[in-house]
Amino acid sequence: MAEEQRSPRDGQAFDVVMIGGGTGGYVAAIRAAQLGLDVAVVEIDKLGGTCLHRGCIPTKAFLKSADVFEEVQHSAEFGVTISGDVAFNYPAALKRSNDVVTGQYKGLQYLFDKKYKIPVIAGFGKIAGPGQVQVTPADGSAPFTLATRNIIIDTGTRPRAIKDLPFDGTRVINSDDAVVLETLPESFIIRGGGAVGVEWASIYGRYGSNVSLVGRVVPAEDEEAAKVLIRAFQRQGIAVYPASRPTADDIDVTESGVRMRVKDGRGKEEVIEAEVLLVAIGRQGNVEEIGLETVGVATDDGLIPVDAMMRTNVPNIYAIGDVNGQQMLAHTAMHMGTIAVEHIAGQNPYPLDVLNSPMVTFCRPEIASVGLTEKQAVEQGRTVKTGKFPMRPNGKAVIEGETEGFTKIVADAETNDMLGLTIVGPHATELIGGLGMGRLLEVTPEEIGISVFPHPTVSEVIHEAALDLLGHALHI
Repeated sequence: MAEEQRSPRDGQAFDVVMIGGGTGGYVAAIRAAQLGLDVAVVEIDKLGGTCLHRGCIPTKAFLKSADVFEEVQHSAEFGVTISGDVAFNYPAALKRSNDVVTGQYKGLQYLFDKKYKIPVIAGFGKIAGPGQVQVTPADGSAPFTLATRNIIIDTGTRPRAIKDLPFDGTRVINSDDAVVLETLPESFIIRGGGAVGVEWASIYGRYGSNVSLVGRVVPAEDEEAAKVLIRAFQRQGIAVYPASRPTADDIDVTESGVRMRVKDGRGKEEVIEAEVLLVAIGRQGNVEEIGLETVGVATDDGLIPVDAMMRTNVPNIYAIGDVNGQQMLAHTAMHMGTIAVEHIAGQNPYPLDVLNSPMVTFCRPEIASVGLTEKQAVEQGRTVKTGKFPMRPNGKAVIEGETEGFTKIVADAETNDMLGLTIVGPHATELIGGLGMGRLLEVTPEEIGISVFPHPTVSEVIHEAALDLLGHALHI
């Protein structure tokens, strides 16, 4: 039976067929197998999707290389003298990033091939009708159809281009191109200041390239976080133009580079130039030609709306991950996949509240948050109170030489509920996980205040922010 499933045939029936095997899809498939469901994955590219091959994993490997290079450059401050010149080896960093991806991919293949024996069909999947998925094999062989009780769509998203300015992979690139660039350009313009844009700015700026970042900086985060990051980038030599929104009419692409007309903070126009333009203005759903119209699956602005169980408007068809637009983060996609499969299996999964799912940005300094920002809470009509504590007085932050940033807690002044929390600074992306659980468990600032935090650790800034909200921070 296992061998038969590993080479599915026309008409073969499954409990679940995944169209797409990205982060959410592969987790859903594994959970389905654990629950005893017959599951198959149809994937046109590689199992693991954008996160593993072109997003989360390779970019964080690049960021780690930047961290190490920066630490070596400042080693004398820590009493470590390095004789000779310190140089950055981009080809070595690229190889390491590729090696990390390859290792993770092999581990994933082991889980599917050996441990759970889940068939992965290399091809393009399309809904052909109720309970029918047509597969066009990648090897050019004849299409065939799988029967299934349930379909889970996990087709993900792709980088959005500037209107009338297509990607060419050389002068105008996206994040998919960036992870495979064979040589490091001397200069970049990065259009878009969201998580993708600021992470690549943090990579290239520390690698030694001249970087200009154009667009609103971390717009989904607390406004104070954006201000701190802008100042940090400027100190790092990165030019930032947060008020500029250039279109294709403002951009000239030549064989040798890119010129862009931008506006500075005072509205004065200037022209910036670089070898390469990296566009990071957002992503769009992969919903074309997958048969949604065949069965009437609704879309909204190129995404697929779902309910709390990840169900679309059509029975037995689910959509998970970026393509449903709820929160375009890999860890959120994993939970979506688990919820969808457990619902199919007749269990009663806990609904996902994306406000309890942390957002993490691995720039330097790091930014992490969960729940509502202060502005979002006020816009909802809440009466809020906040507590805030800077990194600079924190002993561990000083020891590590990373004192930029702060922690901020936003609470409801009437109910005392913790509405949100933002951390900017060292280890922010690691610290936020506990606060996501805390928000899920409805922890209050008072409870954070009476908790014992280890010393000396950066985590103490969370404790101090709670105490500040209560009116008695200790170390400021």
